[in-house]
Amino acid sequence: MALNIGENLPGFELPATDGREYDHKSIKGDKATVVMFWCNHCPYVVPNQDRIIEMQDEYRDKGVNFAAVCVNNDVTHPSDSFENMKIRAKEKGYNFPYLHDESQKIAVEFGAERTPEVFLFDGKAKLVYHGRIDDSHEDITLARSHDLRNAIDAVLSGETPSVQKTGAVGCSIKWK
Repeated sequence: MALNIGENLPGFELPATDGREYDHKSIKGDKATVVMFWCNHCPYVVPNQDRIIEMQDEYRDKGVNFAAVCVNNDVTHPSDSFENMKIRAKEKGYNFPYLHDESQKIAVEFGAERTPEVFLFDGKAKLVYHGRIDDSHEDITLARSHDLRNAIDAVLSGETPSVQKTGAVGCSIKWK
């Protein structure tokens, strides 16, 4: 079962592609934190990489931090191995931590089912939005509903997002 709106950011500590360990406190933004379930192979994640990099650039100075977590079974999906995650993060210039959860424990705690799937927490680490990035995973110019962006903007304005939950669209998490 997924986290409910209003629940706290779950605690964790995971290795990242940059060689560091991150925990739930170190990824937290002053105003908001976006935790994304992510992977290398998913055709829904791949076209979103650049827009997420751009969003992190845009929102970092406003107190919003992004982090991506890959939990996929790398035996059945070797492109999602930690080594391949490191290559992808470097090639794309990820400006957010790309975390590896080999145990898949974090996905279970969040109730994540898809990649990409986003969880937005406010400055008090309370869940305020869960779901998709927007309504056009392939081409940002076709998006009519910028759900994650709208939710972030609401939080930054001190408001509750008008849409707090949408269905995540993407590949299923590859469980062990």
